[in-house]
Amino acid sequence: MFMKKILLLCCFCTTTYAQLPQQSLRAGGIAVLPLPSNVQQVSYNHQSVLITQEQNQKYAVVGIPLSTPVGTTYAQIDTQSVPIHVQPYAYAEQHIKLQNQSYVQPSSIQLERYKTEAQEQHQIYTSFTPSNTLPQFIAPTKGKFSNSFGRKRFFNEEERAPHSGLDIPAPVGQTVIAPADGTVVKTGDYFFNGKTVFIDHGQGLITMLCHLSEIDVQAGQTVKQGEAIAKVGKTGRVTGPHLHWGMSLNDARVDPQLFIAR
Repeated sequence: MFMKKILLLCCFCTTTYAQLPQQSLRAGGIAVLPLPSNVQQVSYNHQSVLITQEQNQKYAVVGIPLSTPVGTTYAQIDTQSVPIHVQPYAYAEQHIKLQNQSYVQPSSIQLERYKTEAQEQHQIYTSFTPSNTLPQFIAPTKGKFSNSFGRKRFFNEEERAPHSGLDIPAPVGQTVIAPADGTVVKTGDYFFNGKTVFIDHGQGLITMLCHLSEIDVQAGQTVKQGEAIAKVGKTGRVTGPHLHWGMSLNDARVDPQLFIAR
């Protein structure tokens, strides 16, 4: 019965649950799997998975990495492997012209800096803080979403990794707020991301806010949804002022729009 319920759920590409993220079974999407009440541990790609409860039903909320091919992948629910059927999804292409060539072909010193920063961020994305709640999310600043998540990017016609966040065009100095309750785990000024704030929302769910002009919080600080934490900028690898909003779930970068109620 348990497997039948999971298989039925995975037949659909998009399903919405009240108080839960929207399910979208695609690379960069989310799988929402109903669980028996006695399940204690869920993992995916050797990462612990967020578990939450809606009314009397328990769910696993699984982030699907952007690199995941179309087909069947598996989550581990206690000792049972449960299929997640990843569907095709047509992400757009984005061709960007950069004046600063170092953001296309970094020097050896810049590459070493990037490597150090990437390792630092990896430690944040793979962390898992116990929590009994799944917070609700709102947009971290005012502006129209650009639907840039997942775009195949070409910088000066050289292909790079897909865009792993959502861009919100906005003027420099516009207020950035915490999209949900959490704890600031890191702030910094990074080569590609510019000035950045990382917020831990518990159970491997991390927010990353990039290209800031000003940061008004510090590591270890608890923030509440709607609290002002920074200002929009154009630091790092950008062509203009905007906020890059990234979401990581079990070390998978997923579309932040799936966390916003519609």
